[in-house]
Amino acid sequence: MIRPRRDFSSEKITVSDDVITYIEKKNSDFRVSTSCGGPILMPVSLKPPKNTDVQIRAGRHRIYVSMYQAPYLDTIDMALIPFYEHD
Repeated sequence: MIRPRRDFSSEKITVSDDVITYIEKKNSDFRVSTSCGGPILMPVSLKPPKNTDVQIRAGRHRIYVSMYQAPYLDTIDMALIPFYEHD
């Protein structure tokens, strides 16, 4: 059974260097949201942030994390980016 961390805090979610580089290259904020395949990182132009999202700094940009995904995430890495998004 998957259980959320009880001690959740946005400071406990790290962003990998390659995701920060990717976000800087795209020059956009991103959002981690729920998809049928699990958490997914999408530009806010495709998945706008919600006022309930947790905000995480990623270089000059922000990553908004769904309140439903945040307790389960430790790291935001390239595995969250859909394969068709890779350049």
